[in-house]
Amino acid sequence: MSRITLLDGGMGQELVHRAGDRPTPLWSTQVMVDHPGLVRAVHDDYFAAGATIATVNSYALHLDRLLGTPLEGQQASLIALSLAEAQAAREAHGAGRIAGSIGPLIASYRPDIHPAHDIAVPLYAELARGLATGCQLLICETVASVDHARAALAGAILTGLPVWLALTVDDGNGTRLRSGEAIADVIEVAQQAEAVLVNCSTPEAIPAALDILAKTDKPFGAYANGFTRITEGFLQDKPTVDTLSARQDLGPAAYAAHAMAWIAQGATIVGGCCEVGPAHILELAHQLRAAGHEVV
Repeated sequence: MSRITLLDGGMGQELVHRAGDRPTPLWSTQVMVDHPGLVRAVHDDYFAAGATIATVNSYALHLDRLLGTPLEGQQASLIALSLAEAQAAREAHGAGRIAGSIGPLIASYRPDIHPAHDIAVPLYAELARGLATGCQLLICETVASVDHARAALAGAILTGLPVWLALTVDDGNGTRLRSGEAIADVIEVAQQAEAVLVNCSTPEAIPAALDILAKTDKPFGAYANGFTRITEGFLQDKPTVDTLSARQDLGPAAYAAHAMAWIAQGATIVGGCCEVGPAHILELAHQLRAAGHEVV
């Protein structure tokens, strides 16, 4: 049997559900400010469910995302706050690693508006450097194009930490990034990463992507979302998650079945993204151990 790294699940949606606040373009950043300790509680629950990595609530902490909001100019303090919440949970749990999350610049799922390389790299590097003080690794998440992958990795690897690359794929064709480019086109760029994943995509699209990633010499894996679809209303520069809805057919057992199939394809890193919560991770941890895998 395999040694499997079990990631946590989604943070932003879990926070929105628990806080009960109306989502804003700042997503989980605003909840972290308005509800002290709630991020820590989510990390606690994921560790208790069996996750071995806490993903820092830093996905949207880019300078460009904070620009023009009440939190403009507070990037450093927000990074410190997000790290402190994850570190407190890890210390209480007594084990596990902390992974800094680096989301896309400007907006998710929008490779068409991703900044030019010379603009993007310093922005990715700035967030990566801030996170590096309190993490064991970094994850460049929801990477939607080859240019996005190239810039995010170029910025993140400057820290010297291990960097994982997490690609988001077309929900109808898992062999392609959301930019329309073939996943095969990003493989050369991905050689700079220590692991290559698929994230924030429908679970049904992931097997086709993993078939391609399995041909590399990198550890690979996946963590899917539980959205019905990415709506046109969400594909805006300042999106809010209340334009998206959760699937009703992706409970813990159904999600775990998808993840176990990815492991059968050779994946050694699994977890969950948006709308995948602690109950899903608990069920996945149970199924992993029941199948004889070691969760590490």
